[in-house]
Amino acid sequence: MTDAHDGYYGRPIVKEPVWRPEIPYYLFTGGLAGASSVLHGAARLAGNERLAKSALYVGAAADIISPVLLISDLGRPERFLNMFRVFKVTSPMSVGSWTLGVSGGASTTAAVLELLGKLPRVKALAEIASIAAGPPLATYTGALLANTAIPVWSEARDELPWLFGASAVASAGAAAALVTPPGLAGPARRAAVGGVLAELGLMKAMQSRLGFVGEVYGQDQAGRYAKISKACTAVGAGLLALRGRRSRPVALTASAFILAGELALRWSVFKAGFQSARDPRYTVIPQKERTALRQRGPCPPNAP
Repeated sequence: MTDAHDGYYGRPIVKEPVWRPEIPYYLFTGGLAGASSVLHGAARLAGNERLAKSALYVGAAADIISPVLLISDLGRPERFLNMFRVFKVTSPMSVGSWTLGVSGGASTTAAVLELLGKLPRVKALAEIASIAAGPPLATYTGALLANTAIPVWSEARDELPWLFGASAVASAGAAAALVTPPGLAGPARRAAVGGVLAELGLMKAMQSRLGFVGEVYGQDQAGRYAKISKACTAVGAGLLALRGRRSRPVALTASAFILAGELALRWSVFKAGFQSARDPRYTVIPQKERTALRQRGPCPPNAP
């Protein structure tokens, strides 16, 4: 007879994700595209045209790559197109697909018109649409993962969107700092460093709240990617904050470290899902704890 935590005759209770390796890259490029749109808008409002152009081109490039990765994972282009047949506000996949479509079309249009120097009014409208789609695009993938039955993802539903948003901000800042002269890249550096600090804090808080379910982030592939992510982002943010303005080579190196660390973060979260699905304990124990809490009911006001 098997233990209650071992699943049904030793088999996992939930299936591992069916997503292929393109997905963590998509999680990265989607976040980069969304946060770059916001950085582009902020730089435009501040009158920093050089930084605005850098963020616009970075975001457009990421927006072009993202659907390619998604279609590659789906296997056939028509599967991606089928996502646009309906719009369901209750479905993170539906909302995300439409957000990606709007963001990609708007940012690409704005970037092409910026490059050609034509149709300024159309370009302005495209920029507004891209900026509006930026925050949802940067965070929806966290909500998408949390909407699955994978324990380490579903139990982190309150943190994952914010974690991915902070990571996206760090990525966008680092990418813009990579292609912008240091003297004009101050807001991008601050976004990169601030995003890294927020991300590290959110990751720590998420693992603490997850309890034993979060131990997968210290194990196997998820653990290795998590260590790489923390090391790269910490080194990159430190270099960018201390020497990024004064040295172009340092700024390039620091930005590359941050981008590598943010990509590693997406891989860590991705692999954690697979590891979490394999072990029935991560499904059974949280369910039993919630059931016990419901059975006990609310405590009386004067209970000790």
